[in-house]
Amino acid sequence: MASSGLAYPDRFYAAAAYAGFGAGGATSSSAVSRFQNDVALLLYGLYQQATVGPCNVPKPRAWNPVEQSKWTSWHGLGSMPSAEAMRLFVKILEEEDPGWYSRVPEFNPEPVVDIEMHKPKEDPKVILASTNGTSIPEPKTISENGSSVETQDKVVILEGLSAVSVHEEWTPLSVNGQGPKPRYEHGATVVQDKMYIFGGNHNGRYLSDLQALDLKSLTWSKIDAKFQAGSTDSSKSAQVSSCAGHSLISWGNKFFSVAGHTKDPSENITVKEFDPHTCTWSIVKTYGKPPVSRGGQSVTLVGTTLVLFGGEDAKRCLLNDLHILDLETMTWDDVDAIGTPPSPRSDHAAACHADRYLLIFGGGSHATCFNDLHVLDLQTMEWSRPKQQGLAPSPRAGHAGATVGENWYIVGGGNNKSGVSETLVLNMSTLTWSVVSSVEGRVPLASEGMTLVHSNYNGDDYLISFGGYNGRYSNEVFALKLTLKSDLQSKTKEHASDGTSSVLEPEVELSHDGKIREIAMDSADSDLKKDDANELLVALKAEKEELEAALNREQVQTIQLKEEIAEAEARNAELTKELQTVRGQLAAEQSRCFKLEVDVAELRQKLQSMDALEREVELLRRQKAASDQAALEAKQRQSSSGMWGWLVGTPPDKSES
Repeated sequence: MASSGLAYPDRFYAAAAYAGFGAGGATSSSAVSRFQNDVALLLYGLYQQATVGPCNVPKPRAWNPVEQSKWTSWHGLGSMPSAEAMRLFVKILEEEDPGWYSRVPEFNPEPVVDIEMHKPKEDPKVILASTNGTSIPEPKTISENGSSVETQDKVVILEGLSAVSVHEEWTPLSVNGQGPKPRYEHGATVVQDKMYIFGGNHNGRYLSDLQALDLKSLTWSKIDAKFQAGSTDSSKSAQVSSCAGHSLISWGNKFFSVAGHTKDPSENITVKEFDPHTCTWSIVKTYGKPPVSRGGQSVTLVGTTLVLFGGEDAKRCLLNDLHILDLETMTWDDVDAIGTPPSPRSDHAAACHADRYLLIFGGGSHATCFNDLHVLDLQTMEWSRPKQQGLAPSPRAGHAGATVGENWYIVGGGNNKSGVSETLVLNMSTLTWSVVSSVEGRVPLASEGMTLVHSNYNGDDYLISFGGYNGRYSNEVFALKLTLKSDLQSKTKEHASDGTSSVLEPEVELSHDGKIREIAMDSADSDLKKDDANELLVALKAEKEELEAALNREQVQTIQLKEEIAEAEARNAELTKELQTVRGQLAAEQSRCFKLEVDVAELRQKLQSMDALEREVELLRRQKAASDQAALEAKQRQSSSGMWGWLVGTPPDKSES
């Protein structure tokens, strides 16, 4: 997912030339030495697939292992389209050598030029005043390297975050101290008016440093963090392991670092905690079944839980699983939601609305980027694809998001061709997209892997971006001061949806406390002519009628949906009764089976008793036969003794007579 640079196929050919692939897929010695054998073979197969097409050449002889390996790599791609092979080639090259694009001589980034950061055109139907009652200054011009340039209204970048006076325009901050090394895929969060930056990727190397930007003085400082391993009391001076693609989440006065790619990945996700007061990292002991190790996931704070979705594991397999970590018990829960989940992806953005709905936007696979929006109801655990309003956002991955109230701001990202230039906002109540600001040229705000945080400073809301990669790495800081315009738009839509007869007057302004109030047109305060005001009023009334008609259609659709829900509930009730009946039958069958098992056990016992009786009877039969035999023999002896005695004249024994 390239974030900027040439469009395809030129970007592919630039990558192929850098990797050392020439005509016919021949590789130079530099390509062989730059990559490992398996990566070089994969790049060769993708190059052949992109330039020649599917492999139709016969398999080489077995005694040539190099050519056989090349053929196997190419042939294994099957009928992959050429465009997909080009994108995969560039994707793998960027993962192996993230800084390749800036080192190609003929494709080096253009010279530093001034670009204009501008806002979308205002709707002429509603004229807004700024919070201080003055008109918003003209668009400000900044240079690509972040230095300020004087504009028509003489706005200059002053020291301090509160000095940023221009609303809804990105402003480069002039910071003090030694800034962090340029990077992307890092983590960022705000704790007590300090923006913490941890880890990231620079030229393919994972980082482990922890930096803090004081939002009061706009001064960078490097934190010499200690690491407390396990249950030992002593804290080591060594840093935690380097990582990229992780998530930083604030929790009270501390923050967590969840997941991320590391040089030596573990089997499961690791959760680390940093305490700014003691400047100490520690490993959090969790319970339950932790998710597999990954990076590029989204981690969203919802109440007292962290909701983790998607990402890419250490084997480059994309994921779309869902896990929840209870921060009170530190227990992981593997969630099986119903409905159709988002397709496996990484480098997407996620947000929570009303502590109930989890929103997933964009992201990418190995071959494409997405612009879809998915919503998970955390009470019913059901996925849905809601209908959206406003402009359709372009596909992107590697973008950053931050929520302010019911608004979700999306900045940066890439779409396989270039960096995304506009800053979007989604009203999470109405699911309406709109453009806040846009940039021109190659600037860090149109980057992949940047971070975006929200800070409320002296009563004003700011978005702060840092880092990113768009052909070169960045360590610049930009700020965007928000107005209450989005609140006005959302409240206006609420009035229209309620069907009230009140219509906003031609001119509306926002008071300092953020409440909407109507004001009458005054010739001293407005340069509009009476005819223009009448035309504006007619336009507003026409828009109101259109909104009322749309409301009527929505109400009809709502009634139809209610009827469908009632029918579904009736069917559900019938199915529930059938289920109860089946459960009763099942219980009766289980009881009958239990009785049968008891009878079988009794019969087995009786059978065993019969076997013992048969053995006893057999023994008695043998004893009786032996007794009968002995009696017969005794009788025969008696009869033989009497006869011989009579022959010899021996009188018989008296005792026998």
